[in-house]
Amino acid sequence: MTVNLKDRLALVTGASRGIGRAVALGLAAAGAHVILVARTVGALEDVDDEIQKLGGSATLVPLDLTDYEGLDRLGATLFERWGKLDILVGNAGILGPLTPIGHVSPKEWDEVFAVNVTANFRLIRSLDPLLRRSDAGRAIFVTSGAAQKCRPYWGAYSTTKAAMEAMVKTWAHETTKTDLRVNMLSPGPIATKMRAKAMPGEDQALLATPADLVPLFLQLASADLTAHGETFAFQRK
Repeated sequence: MTVNLKDRLALVTGASRGIGRAVALGLAAAGAHVILVARTVGALEDVDDEIQKLGGSATLVPLDLTDYEGLDRLGATLFERWGKLDILVGNAGILGPLTPIGHVSPKEWDEVFAVNVTANFRLIRSLDPLLRRSDAGRAIFVTSGAAQKCRPYWGAYSTTKAAMEAMVKTWAHETTKTDLRVNMLSPGPIATKMRAKAMPGEDQALLATPADLVPLFLQLASADLTAHGETFAFQRK
């Protein structure tokens, strides 16, 4: 299935590496202008260079997602420049400590919630009006099977992903009668730095790559999409 995103405006968080980088490249290759959001300027410039080699275009936004006022300014800036947003990919997230839940420090707990839950809430709050102004707004959030599996020692990550899922599903129910389509994507085991940190003894050569996810992201970003409020699990072919 070929997805044409010519003249669409897409924003990707965590765009400097891993899944975010792969999705940003895929969106650009499909014709979208991509707003790249991540903390590291140099890494964003590297992704921008790759997008230009593909003949695509991007706007770089060096921003820590826990800078909530910065997220508010981002929404205002997008409105002033483009008046809308067509595609939001909420990809950025952190693993947090893998330890018994009673051993997680309050500071660590708050940090994982700040990135995995509150930052996405602030994104929704800032960008919902812009997505509604699109003729086919699409929002895709990256979730995890950890939200349901609740494995030992994964308490902070599992809890935040479950909270994010509840928030995104609520937003989907609230936007049913609009042109906006809100969904989630669960990648499963993917060869990323986060996965390597969580599973240090695993052979990543046996895993799917971030690039393998791109066709599913493009499908969820398509103006033809009808699915809403659903979670799509990536199935490796």
